Amino acid sequence: MQELARRDYADVVVVDIKEGLPEGKALDINQAGAVLGYEPNVTGSTSYEPTAGSEVVVVTAGLPRQPGMSRDDLVTTNEKIVGSVTEQVVAQSPDAVLIVVSNPLDAMCHVAKKVSGFPKERVFGQAGILDSARFQAFIAWETGASVKDVQAVVLGGHGDQMVSVVSATTVGGVPLTKLVSAERIAEMVERTAKGGGEVVELLGTSAWYAPGAASAQMVDAIMLDEKRVLPCTAYLEGEYGIDGLYMGVPAKLGAQGIEAIIELDLTDDEQAALEASANAVREVVGVLGS
Repeated sequence: MQELARRDYADVVVVDIKEGLPEGKALDINQAGAVLGYEPNVTGSTSYEPTAGSEVVVVTAGLPRQPGMSRDDLVTTNEKIVGSVTEQVVAQSPDAVLIVVSNPLDAMCHVAKKVSGFPKERVFGQAGILDSARFQAFIAWETGASVKDVQAVVLGGHGDQMVSVVSATTVGGVPLTKLVSAERIAEMVERTAKGGGEVVELLGTSAWYAPGAASAQMVDAIMLDEKRVLPCTAYLEGEYGIDGLYMGVPAKLGAQGIEAIIELDLTDDEQAALEASANAVREVVGVLGS
């Protein structure tokens, strides 16, 4: 929320079911504006009415996986939550673009698309920017380079089988494979795939700052019509040989949402890994109610 507030170009509404929590967060963020120099109006509410007419809605609702809870239990529980939230969002903002952050991310995008009835261009997920940022950070530390000079992209499902596209990864234009050994690259790829779990193990809760920054970057691209090419969880209809499934791919984001899906030239191993990731996502999506 504060990441968006600091952009200073739009009003922000935060909705939560816990009485007082959204109002308190909004008050705190508004007061921080006096120090940091931003002036948008941040509103907190337990009602969706203040969100009416929103241009972009970021859906983060859902429960984290609890001890003893199976993957299927998590999917069915969050399916109900995300479905209910989507219904209320659509009732207030029928022309909005929906960015889904709730987990399991790929499956929850399917839920939001089905419940909203929106075209695929206006329903997609935030995961690839976060996963790519983690990979970029590890590469910068490994090479001693500025993270600003690291170009990397992570595709596929938001889980252990995500695909770091090493063939398209560079540091200052130099291929990563010329700078780092294959063994160390494999270790960074593995750490990236388990990046969310590493944070949870340390914090006892999901990450906050990086997902927030990643979501704000997507909102920027839409609200400011930036035409940014960013990794998003988009609905594929034949791209990369995958049909009828939400998967992480590079996409051009603008005022209408996803304006184009960019198909990279993958190596045979990367394409096989992407197909394996798609199969894993299909398994999770298969748990959803019909």
